[in-house]
Amino acid sequence: MTSVVERVLPARLGTGFRWLLASSWLTNLGDGLAAAAGPLLIATLTRDPLMISLAALVGWAPPLLFSLYAGVLSDRHNRRTIVLTANVARALVLAALVALMATGTLTVATALAALTLRSVAEVFADNATATLTPMMVERDDLSLANARLGTGFITLNQLAGPPIGAALFGLGMVWPFASQLLLVAAGVVLVSRITLPPHGRQAGDPKPDTVRELIAGFRWTLRHAAVRTLALTILIFNFTFGAAWSVLVLYTQDQLGLGAIGYGLMATIEGIGGLIGTALYGTITRRLSLGALMRIGLIIETLTHLGLALTHTPWVAGGIFLVFGAHAFIWGTTSVTVRQRAVPRELQGRVGSVNTICVYAGLVVGSLIGGMLATRFGVAAPFWFAFAGSAVFVVVLWRQLMLIAHDD
Repeated sequence: MTSVVERVLPARLGTGFRWLLASSWLTNLGDGLAAAAGPLLIATLTRDPLMISLAALVGWAPPLLFSLYAGVLSDRHNRRTIVLTANVARALVLAALVALMATGTLTVATALAALTLRSVAEVFADNATATLTPMMVERDDLSLANARLGTGFITLNQLAGPPIGAALFGLGMVWPFASQLLLVAAGVVLVSRITLPPHGRQAGDPKPDTVRELIAGFRWTLRHAAVRTLALTILIFNFTFGAAWSVLVLYTQDQLGLGAIGYGLMATIEGIGGLIGTALYGTITRRLSLGALMRIGLIIETLTHLGLALTHTPWVAGGIFLVFGAHAFIWGTTSVTVRQRAVPRELQGRVGSVNTICVYAGLVVGSLIGGMLATRFGVAAPFWFAFAGSAVFVVVLWRQLMLIAHDD
């Protein structure tokens, strides 16, 4: 048993990283439950496609609004304290949401408000959490550490969480959110066990200037070719991805003819694809340059939108989600590792927040487009838009993708 643990999670990664990994896996399971339960909750309260797309928007807008300041705080203050405080706030919001559901007083407006506040707390928790791994793990082990974190995200957030969340929702809308509350609380306890090296502002440092600190993060990102290209690519491609995925719960129900469990099942299939990507990641990155890998990935994403726009058959859609899941894991792990290797420790929070802004700016705009297109032209329309837009973006970004490098 010891040899298995050592192979999966080598001792050289450190006890602190093991506590972080355990916390990450538990909270990812909770997020997976909510990933299915959140849209289902809003879809239960209303069938208006625009309102349902707002459920995606309230998850994507807070990172856009608060990530930059969250990055400044992560570089300025104790990062463990930020994670603990933000997750306690998230637990309190979940407790209030559970209470409203249990008393039968929940409305669409209060549900969207609670989901928004939960997302705000998650912004600060996620930004600070992302800076912890480079503080505890050696540079050469970052790929391994991120792969282990990514495996937990795939298996628990995407693979196990959504169908469990959908099943719990079928038993009663309160259960997935109550379960997430318990998992977040457990994550708080685990993070409290972590000890970090000194960081943030020290006694005698100049008075902080938030604007100047933000500018420093943007300036560093713009000057580094690989990190700049990753940020630009994720910004542009999330316009189209956000449009399609914002109405995914309606797509699985109306075009594929699946119920609540089917929506969770598609997310599970995507998670299985992520596991395949986990298994193939080392082999693929040894044989392909990261530029070539990015190009192939964006072609896969473009064809994903086309395939989903065309099909009405669940098993065909399932195959598409499987391939997309592998692509998403490989892309995400590569992006995080390149950024963590390249960015100085004192800038990790701010540069990470710039990347987050690019992620969610695309998703927010895309979700609004997707909601309007689905309302006017049907649930397949956002996928046609995503295919056409992605095809154009592949051509525009084709040469820029070769700026990605393995090392800084």
